[in-house]
This record gives sequence, structure tokens and C-alpha cells, in this order.
Amino acid sequence: MIFVDSNIPMYLVGASHRHKDRSLVLVTRLVRDEQPMVTGIEVYQEILHRYTAIDHPDAIDPAFDVLDAIVDDVLGFGMQEIRTARSIIASVPGLSARDALHVAVMRAAGITRILSFDRGFDRCAGIERIS
Repeated sequence: MIFVDSNIPMYLVGASHRHKDRSLVLVTRLVRDEQPMVTGIEVYQEILHRYTAIDHPDAIDPAFDVLDAIVDDVLGFGMQEIRTARSIIASVPGLSARDALHVAVMRAAGITRILSFDRGFDRCAGIERIS
């Protein structure tokens, strides 16, 4: 099982970027190999936040559509994951709150691999970043 981070659908639908082609190659391969992929509800919030912040709301639906097409499930979170994220932040210096929450959700679901270009995940024990 692979957790899909928000940067993947954003690179796929966004303008030319150094990670755009690699994102397409990775997603195509994972889909072809029938690798189960999931994401978290917070990933959708990140897409909403980013495209609203840069005044590009027309990109929200295409990013959601890509994510909806490649993931098999969307994981939620509760207070246990919030508290785990707080613990992760305390033990992994420099990790963002959003990334800590993704790791907490992943750990709760027994997921150890994440599709992301965010190198912060490399500092998290037990997490393998695919990029």
C-alpha cells in the first residue's frame, strides 16, 4: 500500500515543472502494476489550500480528479492521529505539521511507503519515500 502526497496530483495537473514528467512515470507504473494507493483527507485540504492561496481555483477540480482516479481509499484521522503527529513533530526536527499528520495517518493504517517529492519524509523512521 502506498500513500499519495498532495504534490503528486499537483505536479500532474500543473504547469511545466522538473517533477511533472517523473510524477507521470511513477503514477503510470504504479497503476499498471496494480499497486494499491491511498491518500488522506488532509491531502485534499492541502490542494484546496494551495490553489486558493495562489488564486488558481480552476486547478482544484483537475487535481481532485487525478487523485480520485488513482487512489483506492481516502483515510481520515482523529485525535489519536493528531496526538501521534504531535509526538512525531517533537521527534523529527523540521518536519511540517502536515507531513507529521500524514505519517501519523500512515502509521495508524500500517502504511510504510509514500509517493512524494517532499524530502522531509526521509527523516521519518520506517517511512520509505518513492520519488
